[in-house]
Amino acid sequence: MNPLAPPAVVRWVIGVAVGLFFAVPFVGTLLFTLRLPDGGYTLDRWTGLFDPANARALAPLWTGLGNSLLLAAVTVAIVLVLFTPTMVLVALRFPALRRVFEFLALLPISIPAIVLVVGLSPIYLSIGRTLGTGAWTLAFAYGILVLPFTYRAIQASIDAIDLRTLSEAARTLGAGWLTVLVRVIVPNLRTGLLAAALITVAVVLGEFTIASLLNRQVLQTALVVINRQDAWTAAIFTLLALAFAFALLLLIGRAGRVGAARQRKTS
Repeated sequence: MNPLAPPAVVRWVIGVAVGLFFAVPFVGTLLFTLRLPDGGYTLDRWTGLFDPANARALAPLWTGLGNSLLLAAVTVAIVLVLFTPTMVLVALRFPALRRVFEFLALLPISIPAIVLVVGLSPIYLSIGRTLGTGAWTLAFAYGILVLPFTYRAIQASIDAIDLRTLSEAARTLGAGWLTVLVRVIVPNLRTGLLAAALITVAVVLGEFTIASLLNRQVLQTALVVINRQDAWTAAIFTLLALAFAFALLLLIGRAGRVGAARQRKTS
């Protein structure tokens, strides 16, 4: 038992306070979508999402949701396939560059989104001419936007293991660098990678400024448009997005615990 851990009562109080902090606005928004002007409650606004008569009005929302989910998948792939191996390479081969790399990774958090858009606009003109103007191209900008958050999550996992010893042991046994990365290092970074993936999805689903200024249709820009016509539908989709993020958090947490338990059994 950790002697520095707070008492159980303190943990419960903190847990209840944090739970209320998130639950009160969530419940308030839910009641807003159910309440009628006369004080009663109805599910008609929720069932109306699947009414064919409303399909045309809700088309921007479904399109924006699909674009946001695609963006989330591509951005997570960028973080896991490009950013993670780079961090591992810096930790193993170029430790003297860690401070410089950390500064560059954390720099986007200090730059306002509007400034990022000004800098990215000329780049996206070229991207539009070569790759098209599909919403998925925002993944390049979002990959920069999530760097500060994913860096902390992954770096914490790297610092928690003896990366050099693990890689050298695998190399001694004849494994190539790709095998070392995929079969040795990545399983030990599972917690940090899952956390980085969750943060990336949350940021992508909630980002508005860059998508709006670069004229791409995503969930948040669609919510702004629909909110001018039907505030209840916009609130319902906001609740669904929050529920999706919460379910994803539970799923990732469960996957991390199961993976850690399997790793302890095999070791």
